[in-house]
Amino acid sequence: MANVTELEREASTEERTAPQPQASGGEARPVLALTMGDVAGIGPEIVVKALARPEVHQRARCLILGDVAVLEKHLRFWPETAPVQPTVHQVTSPAGARWEPGVLNILQPGEPLGEVAPGRLSATAGRGAVEFVKGAVELAKAGQVAGIVTAPLNKAAIHMAGFPYPGHTELLAESFGAARYSLVLSARGLFIFHVTTHVSLREAIERITKERVLAQIRLAHLLAKALGQEEATIAVAGLNPHAGEGGLFGNEEEVAIGPAVEEARAAGIPVDGPLPADVAFPRAAQGRYRFVIAMYHDQGHAVFKSLYFDEGVNITVGLPIIRTSVDHGTAFDIAGQGVANEASLVQAIELAARLGPKWGEIWREAQALI
Repeated sequence: MANVTELEREASTEERTAPQPQASGGEARPVLALTMGDVAGIGPEIVVKALARPEVHQRARCLILGDVAVLEKHLRFWPETAPVQPTVHQVTSPAGARWEPGVLNILQPGEPLGEVAPGRLSATAGRGAVEFVKGAVELAKAGQVAGIVTAPLNKAAIHMAGFPYPGHTELLAESFGAARYSLVLSARGLFIFHVTTHVSLREAIERITKERVLAQIRLAHLLAKALGQEEATIAVAGLNPHAGEGGLFGNEEEVAIGPAVEEARAAGIPVDGPLPADVAFPRAAQGRYRFVIAMYHDQGHAVFKSLYFDEGVNITVGLPIIRTSVDHGTAFDIAGQGVANEASLVQAIELAARLGPKWGEIWREAQALI
């Protein structure tokens, strides 16, 4: 497979007058900032594989925030069955991009990372991953992209580089100045919200309040409306075994979760619960519920990843712009081998393209809920 590489920077006049291609049907495809993640992981590989898919090109115009040399090295993973050959096109802004099939438009925010070894923990790669995200944030703040899609970064690597963030979500929240935000997992039309996330189990239990549970129910209903599923029933999982069994195994259901469900129901939101988690999640997997409220990180994540590991998408609610991400890590053990699955990234791009145009309304209403 012959790869053609273009490394060119357009004059500012060319960037200002660059055409904005339309998708089929005359509707503009949203421009999305696609961050490469940790270049020592599988991020560059899945970016290349995802952008080789014709359906991704038809849904969105993706601008890669990453490293040019790393992208070039990973062109070997471009599928031979793809209808076109890849071209790397370096730009300084989205206006200079060429939105044609096979053209990989890339903006490089930081120092070159081409010497980073695959599969090895690296402060250099950690710094780069953070710079890619910050570059995407600047584009979003300038109104140049409609959404941000992130390939995986490595928490240990960014800590080695001197950044204390627990992950993408907190980095993005700080960059946008968002004090209130929420993590949602999605796959195959299922959405799982979390009352608590990156805290200890002990602290998570202490954080289960009526107000927090009610906020997540309202957020789920808000997203349901944006997706045209306003009548969808929201399932709320209990915290304790058997949802507390009437107070025998804990009283959080009686003092916090149940009252939140009742208030939501009184407000006209279709909601069931609190349900034992081992009832709520199997029903959701069977298609009875499309929106589920989990009480803590692993209650939602363990079930979700068991079912949809290669397809899952992470959504951050509470930012002024749609942000989606793969729901897996950097997978250093398989980096550079060509065996990484890009399905989760494809789903993340498609969901961001779908929700991006509606996100302003979701964000405004979410500010009062989270």
